[in-house]
Amino acid sequence: MEYGTKAGIPSKTRTQCIVVGIYEDNQLSPTAKLLDKASKGHIRKVLRRGDIQGKANQTLLLHDVPNVNSPRVLLVGLGNIDTADDHRFASVTMAAISQIKKISAKNTLCCLLEAEVGEKDLAWKTTCMVERFEAGLYSFTDMKGKPPESTPAIESIDFQLADKADQDEVSAAITQAKALTIGIAAAKDVANTPANICTPAYLATAAIQLGKDYDSITTTILEEKDMEKLGMGAFLSVSLGSDEPAKLIIMQHKGAKPRAKPHVIVGKGVTFDSGGISLKPGGTMYEMIYDMCGAASVLGTMKAIAEQQLPMNVVGVIAAAENMPSGKASRPGDIVKTMSGQTVEILNTDAEGRLLLCDALTYVEKFNPVTVIDIATLTGACLIALGTHATGLFSNADEVANNLINAGNNTLDRVWRLPIWEEYQTQIKSAFADMQNVGGRDAGSITAACFLARYTKKYRWAHLDIAGTAYKWAGLNKGATGRPVTLLTQYLNDRANEN
Repeated sequence: MEYGTKAGIPSKTRTQCIVVGIYEDNQLSPTAKLLDKASKGHIRKVLRRGDIQGKANQTLLLHDVPNVNSPRVLLVGLGNIDTADDHRFASVTMAAISQIKKISAKNTLCCLLEAEVGEKDLAWKTTCMVERFEAGLYSFTDMKGKPPESTPAIESIDFQLADKADQDEVSAAITQAKALTIGIAAAKDVANTPANICTPAYLATAAIQLGKDYDSITTTILEEKDMEKLGMGAFLSVSLGSDEPAKLIIMQHKGAKPRAKPHVIVGKGVTFDSGGISLKPGGTMYEMIYDMCGAASVLGTMKAIAEQQLPMNVVGVIAAAENMPSGKASRPGDIVKTMSGQTVEILNTDAEGRLLLCDALTYVEKFNPVTVIDIATLTGACLIALGTHATGLFSNADEVANNLINAGNNTLDRVWRLPIWEEYQTQIKSAFADMQNVGGRDAGSITAACFLARYTKKYRWAHLDIAGTAYKWAGLNKGATGRPVTLLTQYLNDRANEN
């Protein structure tokens, strides 16, 4: 999709569709007023019929509006003008693209930048629309036997400017937003790829390709023999039952001076999680192709910041393995030694993500990081606690947590902080090892974070549990969401802007 700007008179613009907003009580947006005037009251005449009341997300497609060059005018309900906010604007944008893609218009003039969105500026509104337009048009068809018979005809969207002086701001926002959506789409693509194709080796190949595509990125792959030398006993215990060898994937984006300390993001990449010997129930096991969404978000974020040419050093690490049952698999009751020297009693082989991450989190100490953020579909308990709206946030540093909260609120890719108080550590005490890998049903997402916290004492760290937000499984609407690429990219951009 191509995006641009226009600053002419909307009614005279040659385009195949114009999108304009209508508020409740038949209040017209500025562009709607212009079209109504040009059409000698046609817009208000339509509104009096009551087919659209201006309620949020309502839409009505008009054809051949008098004295308007565009053959189509799409009216979009903006809701009550006095209570307009960012969430509503985002949903209105999704409602608009869902209608645009149903028609055969190749190019569209979008006049929603003028909509009221609290204190949000043009750049925010532009980014919000580009991200949601791309989300609305995304589809994963790589596994289809035949290409889709019909695809949306739309090729370009131009944003109408109230003032030509705004062109630079909006154009810059388009460029940044396009880079972001390229990263989001990459994360979705790899997450939606089934486990018979998306193996740890597949993730490694994708990371190597990223290094070939962008001069700023260098990729290194650690094989199992390398991890054995480093003493990553917990990591390697996860892949024992699989024929697919584990990989530790390191991507370094060098956007600043070589000696500048990097920010590090670490993704859980369990390409399929059967639960191992602690086998999962079969009814929903197919969802476990998404147990590598943390890894997908790291790939997507690295792609986005490379596209943006972020002036900052960032290291993206993926801990990739497949968790399968076999005669070689780890057993409940096994004790393994981690790279840190601490030992873990494995009481449940389905709590494998933390075993990968603990060694990966120890490994990244070598980068002397400014901050470390790990991303993982770690616990079903987080889905129960927060549902599908907010990602669970845990951190040993208030500043890092607050920065993530602010980034989430700004992008609507929101997080909610939960505690990792010392009291919870008692739940993972082991009689025979330094700790056990599960702490019982109570506070399951918290005790998992407490486990990881034992490996992150040498730097400022945050853990994002994306079990509820990384994907959705609802019939034909199933698929990866691309979260939290938006959150991570905003967080890193905010840190770059601090310098």
